[in-house]
Amino acid sequence: MKKQLTTSAIAAGILFSTFSGQASASEIYKVKSGDSLWKISKNYNLTISQLKQWNSLSGDTIYVNQSLKVSAPESTTSTVKASSATYTVKSGDTLWEISRDYNTTVSKLKSLNGLSGDTIYVGQVLKVEGTASVASAPTVTSTSTSTSTSTSTYTVKSGDTLSEIAVDFKTTVSAIKSLNNLSSDTIYVGQTLKVSGTASYTPVRTATVQTSSTVDALIAEAKKHLGSPYLWGGNTPAGFDCSGYLKYVFAKVGVTIPRTVATIWDATKPVSSLKVGDLVFYTTYKAGPSHAGIYLGNNKFIHASSSGVMITDMSNSYWKPRYLGARTAL
Repeated sequence: MKKQLTTSAIAAGILFSTFSGQASASEIYKVKSGDSLWKISKNYNLTISQLKQWNSLSGDTIYVNQSLKVSAPESTTSTVKASSATYTVKSGDTLWEISRDYNTTVSKLKSLNGLSGDTIYVGQVLKVEGTASVASAPTVTSTSTSTSTSTSTYTVKSGDTLSEIAVDFKTTVSAIKSLNNLSSDTIYVGQTLKVSGTASYTPVRTATVQTSSTVDALIAEAKKHLGSPYLWGGNTPAGFDCSGYLKYVFAKVGVTIPRTVATIWDATKPVSSLKVGDLVFYTTYKAGPSHAGIYLGNNKFIHASSSGVMITDMSNSYWKPRYLGARTAL
């Protein structure tokens, strides 16, 4: 998820004291060591898009002693994307981040789009302004049969992948992606996919057996990246955000998980007792899962915090009261 920095920075309990608060008109801020566009935007109650627009920045890179405008120039407007009526969801987006970019609220977005939960998916087109029209929630029906059945839709279940669905329905991954306008292989539990072809049976996924060798490989891979720096939207050893780190590590042992903490939570299964290799989730800046790591045993977990990849004690005074639960992807 590209904007998971919000989760990790707040989850780490970091207080940035280098700013005095909301900027006054035409105020300039001089960049200090350790600053990022995200930190500056938070402390001046702005968006990263505004900072980049006002300072003609094409990327997120800033440097020490750089002078940045932190209030709207007279020739520009402080409203972000005000002229847009719709927004197409990109990898890593959340309703909270979209509401912030469009100066609205999560509740308004959900009302406008008839959403009952916080789950959104890549390629989804959301209304971001206007008046919500009353519409009944879509009803998803599924066909359950042990014989060959022609079908036009399939509802994604935990453990599903596009390749498995393609095999079940005697089609191809490319065909499914084309039918559903998918730009990547990421799917989420509960998503309704258009499919074509005939299923020889009702697809039923079973959880992968959690073998000691898989868990050992997972933990070894996770620890290999201790000290890797934090990077908003990062998903390589050059820099990770919390969900990017998890997706990367699990992929190295052959397990595919979604890109954001919320969708990882939805796609994994709850556990009755915590085991090494399980995912541990925390609620931080909002209700629900917003940060996660891998349980190592002895009440410790490894995760990508705003200070980089590190091992933390779960009894830590910050993390203990924010613990949400454990789930497994293995």
